Amino acid sequence: MNKNLKNLAIKAAQILEDKKGESVALYDLGGKSSLCDYVIVATATSAPHLNALEEEVSVKLKEDGFFKLNRDGSGSQIWRVSDYGGLILHLMTEEARAYYALDKMFDFAKLIPTILKTAKKPAKKTAKKVTKKPVKKTTKKTVKKTIKKTVKKSAKTAKRTVKKTVKKTIKKTIKKTTKKGAK
Repeated sequence: MNKNLKNLAIKAAQILEDKKGESVALYDLGGKSSLCDYVIVATATSAPHLNALEEEVSVKLKEDGFFKLNRDGSGSQIWRVSDYGGLILHLMTEEARAYYALDKMFDFAKLIPTILKTAKKPAKKTAKKVTKKPVKKTTKKTVKKTIKKTVKKSAKTAKRTVKKTVKKTIKKTIKKTTKKGAK
């Protein structure tokens, strides 16, 4: 395998990490595929982020003389594929990545850690205590009570609405009648 191609793949993965691409995975297919030697799968947080990731990788790799040979999904808001010859780049939203499960397809391949992943250790997160609220059991009595309360409230609201409407109608009628009688 070409060492330049491996460096290209690592650089592309690092560009994605720098641009806040999530769960960037670089797979070394080790000559087991006729399509390519390396595959990158990365998650974008939104459609605009997907566009930004694709554009950033394209621009940075062009600066080094590597160009896309093919591209697919330009109209898609969830998945883009860029073919750089021996490197194929899959950029997906979280939902698309979970649905299509490309990572499972490459489980035979060697996962290459990028330099950034090994150099940067994630900040320690302080664990929050999760308190569970007791779940109330729904019984027939509870349901009946809830229905009765809802019906009562609805009836009161309906009565108020009817009263207001009747009062307005009476006032309008009185005004009309007094205006006609005054003429």
